This record gives sequence, C-alpha cells and structure tokens, in this order.
Amino acid sequence: MAIMRFSRGRCLPLGASLSHGGVNFAVLTRHGTSVNLVILDEEGASILADIALHPLRNRTGDHWHIEVIGLPEVFCYGWRVDGPKGPKHAFDPQKILLDPASTAISGGAQWGKRTPFERRSMFLRRQYDWQGDVPPLIPVEDSIIYELHVRGFTIHPSSMTSHPGTFTALVEKIPYLQSLGVTAVELLPIHEFDENDCPFSNPKTGEKLVNFWGYNSIGFAAPKASYAASGNRQGQLGEFRDMVRAFHQAGMEVFLDVVFNHTGEGDHRGQTWSFRGLDNEIYYLLDAQGNYLNYSGCGNTVNCNHPIVRDLILTCLRFWVADMHVDGLRFDLASILGRDRQGRVLVDPPLIETIAEDGVLADTKLIAEPWDAAGLYQVGGFPFGKRWSEWNGQYRDIVRRFWKGEDSTVGPLATKICGSADLYQTEGRGPRNSINFITSHDGFTLWDLVSYEKKQNFDNGEEGRDGCPDNHSFNCGVEGVTANSKILELRARQAKNLLATLLLSQGVPMLLGGDEFLRTQRGNNNAYCQDNQISWFDWNLSEESDNSAFLRFTRLLIAFRKRQPALRRRSFLDDFAIQWHGIDLAKADFSPTSHFIALTLDGTRTGREPGADIYIAMNADFNQAKPMIPLPPSARAWRRVIDTGLPSPSDIAEGNDAPIIKSQAPYPMREHSLIVLVGMD
Repeated sequence: MAIMRFSRGRCLPLGASLSHGGVNFAVLTRHGTSVNLVILDEEGASILADIALHPLRNRTGDHWHIEVIGLPEVFCYGWRVDGPKGPKHAFDPQKILLDPASTAISGGAQWGKRTPFERRSMFLRRQYDWQGDVPPLIPVEDSIIYELHVRGFTIHPSSMTSHPGTFTALVEKIPYLQSLGVTAVELLPIHEFDENDCPFSNPKTGEKLVNFWGYNSIGFAAPKASYAASGNRQGQLGEFRDMVRAFHQAGMEVFLDVVFNHTGEGDHRGQTWSFRGLDNEIYYLLDAQGNYLNYSGCGNTVNCNHPIVRDLILTCLRFWVADMHVDGLRFDLASILGRDRQGRVLVDPPLIETIAEDGVLADTKLIAEPWDAAGLYQVGGFPFGKRWSEWNGQYRDIVRRFWKGEDSTVGPLATKICGSADLYQTEGRGPRNSINFITSHDGFTLWDLVSYEKKQNFDNGEEGRDGCPDNHSFNCGVEGVTANSKILELRARQAKNLLATLLLSQGVPMLLGGDEFLRTQRGNNNAYCQDNQISWFDWNLSEESDNSAFLRFTRLLIAFRKRQPALRRRSFLDDFAIQWHGIDLAKADFSPTSHFIALTLDGTRTGREPGADIYIAMNADFNQAKPMIPLPPSARAWRRVIDTGLPSPSDIAEGNDAPIIKSQAPYPMREHSLIVLVGMD
C-alpha cells in the first residue's frame, strides 16, 4: 500500500466518498470532543492507521472530516469518538463505530456465522452499468404486491435455485412471479442486521434462535451481505442492483420494507454499533435520566424528527431510490416518524412531510404501517395522507370477521371492499391510499388463519407470550392439523373466499408470499425468529393436488382482476356505478344478523376505460342462500367466473369457458361461499 497522506478534507457529503486525490471522510457528532478515523484492511481485521482529527483543522461545526490519499481499492474503516460523561451520553473512545452513511459493512457474508472480527464500514470503488434501466412506474391502482423474505423464499432445497436464500435466487424465481401475475415484490428488511442477536432458544430442542425477519438494522444504507451469493467477495451492492434490473426487465417493481423507527442497538443492554457511540442524545429518544423511550417495542426509538436524523434518513432513502433504483418503500411502524423529541405526537411531522415532498422520491410509492407499539393508531389519518398509502389494518380485520361469520359486519365490509371511503375520502385521497391485505409476515398465513384459533408460538422461547392473541381466525371446526375431509374442504373454501375478497376489492391488494399455495407456519403467528421449515417456502407444496388447485385459483383470480378496470378505480364508487343487493334484488340487508351481501358494478362507469359488468355475492352464513340474480347493466349475458362452493377446476373459469347464468332467477350458493358473474357477449 502507498504511503498515506492527509489533508483537511470536506465536511460534506457525510460518509466516505471519492475526492480528487483520494477518499474524503466526514462524520457528524455534536457532543463528541475528540474523533479518530480508523483505517483497516479489507476484512476489518488489522488496523492500518488510526488518525486523530484536529478539532480546528478537521472540523466544520459538528462535522469532523479528513481526506486520505494512498488508500487501497477496498478497505474498511470506522470512527472512535470521545466526549462528555453523563446519563444521556455513551461515548467510548475504545469502540470503533460503524459509519451511519456506509453502503457496505464487512463480515456477515455467511448467514448465522459469527465472524472472528468486528464488523466494519467498508469502502468499495466499483462502478455499475445499469444498461439503461428505467423504473416501470406501474400505476398504484394497478399494483398487486407480493410480500416475501429474501432468505425464506428460496432457502429450502425444493426451490431448486443455484444460490438459495439470495438476491440471485430471487431473480431465478421471476418467471414464477410473472406467471402468478403480481406486479411488485415487497422485501422484508434487507438492510444489514445481526441475525445472531436473538436472546431466545427453542424450549423443546435448545436450538438457538435467530432474528430471521431482520427488523434490527445496523446500517440503513447497506444491503445485507448474506443475502448476496457474492457477499464473500463484497458483491452485495452489485448483486442487489442486478436483481432490481432483472425485475424491471420483467416489468415488475421492487419495494423495500424500511425500518427507521429503531435500530439494532436496542436499549442499554444492547450492542453499540454506531449511533449510540456517535451521539446518543441526538439519535435516540431519551428521558431526563437517559433511559431509552421505547415506542417501537424493540428497546429504543430513533429521534426521527431531529433535523440531523431527518437528514440522515432522507439521504438513505434517496440512495435506495436514486442509486439502487428501488420503486417503493414500506415504512415499518411509520407512526413513530411523527413523534417529537419527547415522544409526543406531532400534527404536521417534519420528517413525514419531507419524505412526501422530496423531489427524488416523487415517483416512489410510499407505504406507511400507520401505527406503533405504544398505541398510536393512524389508519386513515396518517399525516400528509394524499402522498401516502397505508396498510389498512381495519380492512384486514373486518374481512376476517365477516368470513368468520360474526354479526354486525356486512355494513363495514361493504365500505371496505369499496375502497374504505370512510378512511380515505379526504384531502384528495382515494382507493389507491388503501393497501388491502388479509395476511402479512406479521401474523397467521392464510392457511393457518382458517386452521387455528389460538397461536402456537411456544417454539419462539417466550412461553407463548409473543404474537397477537386476537386474530379473528376460524379453524372450521378443528384446531390445527386434521385429516377430516369435510373440515379440509371448508378450509380451502374459506381460503378462497378470503383471497377472492382481497382481489375483488377497490384499493391495492397485498398478498403474503406462499399463501398462493397454502403455506403453513404450523400456527406460529410471530415467526420472526424461526429460520427453519416454519418460515421457509416448501415449493413441493405447489405440486400437491389441493395446493396446486389453490395456486391455479390464485393465478386466474389475479388475471381476472387485471382484466377488469371496474376493480381498479382511481376514485371512489358513486351511486350510479354500484347497486347493492341482498337475497332479493336491490334489497341489501345491513342488519346486525345479516351474513350476506351482493353488489353489481356497472362496467361503463369505471372511472377509467370501459369494462365488463360484474356481480359479486358473498355468503358468510352457515346456511345456503339463493340470491336473485339481477339483469346486467349493459344487457349482456351473465357468465359465472367464480363460485368457491364448487370443486376445482369448476371454482374458477378461464376465458369463454364460463357458463351462462340466468338473470332474474335464484342462484343456489353454498354456505361460506362467494360467486362472481361477468357480463359478456
């Protein structure tokens, strides 16, 4: 290595960046009184230089900076910071800290393996050729989101991928996702995290559990090395970009689940990675005694609306969009982004407004999980809501309750399947602001939702205390695994009803990956720590008869939605576009004891291009129903596209194979079933 030479450097940008002569380093610490830049080798094992920055020459305000000439092509680095003692400070000059702005972190290339050396920020001089990549810019209302975990999706041997559990393996599954018909993948956290920080063990086997989901970031702008087949060659940045480019070439988008509400440092018992040692008082919410305020349920809460932290978050978001070509961002526990330095709820949170108004993010889909772990619930009321879509937890709950057969659900269901105008009919919002979902990573899978009424979380090592206890689930008569054919048939029908409701509703549907072939987590509704068969996709399921039949149903259902503009409205339905029915025509029963609802959508009044008329009927009763079928608004013949009461393959029709159904005549519907008729020539 050449002899290092140093100059004053520049205060911006923060992080490590190429300069005319070498590499410029800049870090921010307001309360730090001394700062050292530590240069290490490629593995982060050996210190090559430990450079004390001069408080006058190498400092501009709160920014400490230096330029270093003569560095190798690839190297690691970190910061040592000292400062005042006190309850709100946690300076430790012996600790080498990660750079919050680093885009790569050493070590961690092998999942679950503890590296012999501390993990360090890494600097890579590598260019990337995007080959003219441009984002698909799929309209929000036309989106169908598929939520998945990068490792869990392909790590099972049945995935038949060349590098299981990686971005590369995900690319190999693009043809499958295309055949399914989804328009976007939403990836659980791919920021660097320490999967080994889970304190629990399986009480049955003694197996040490891991933080599988990854909601404990240690680097907001660094893709996880173990999710890259080339991670041991520092290839995670390029491999992530390869993946995004491949999805774009396939006409699909990539969304990231981003976690800015807390970090992997936890509370005072957690490991110091960077923020705590750089400036604890700035980066976290603390009380007067220096204790961490815990609105995230994960030990700490990021001080999101501090201007310094706000700038860091925006810089990271711009990186993912501008440099990594990400199309959408789903913000975990997004309501925390609206709290002030004392944890109070702000009316117009600066960070949320900044994200909504940022020019770089203007075409990026923004999705909020509009609640936090301290009881703040903002579904329908997330700040600056016109720009944001929201995970609609109310939609999830009312659809589950209706198909479970609960009373007083027909009226609320009618509102929700029409786009939740009760929540989103203000400030220029519309159905596109509602992200509809029945299941997500957090909770039961679709099959478990119809198979369990009690969570089965004892393998998580928390004595079953974790996970939501109230899931509005219905086991169809037997708890858990059964060989009873009648129970299994009802479960399959209920799963079809739930999925069909999702894909027939106004708003943006999100599917949990694996639900399309009825993946099970054995009743575990909080599998965050399960890196095993509970969380892995067993692709063999998709080949089994009942599961493959459900996969066919899902594919055809998605294709049906994509053909029907009446199901993908940009604005809310008016009285001319929809007519409600009960068992009798135009006599909808919204009484508390009603469990049946039907509607007709006029295909000429879609709010966009004309489409077909659609009749939908839902019978959540434990008895059969015989609704009268109305005349199609366009005077075409009704054809039956879906009847979940029929066995596969008659449950859903392809193309012109749909049988004609007589108008102004009763149609026999099974208990717990759903039908869809379409006006066709």
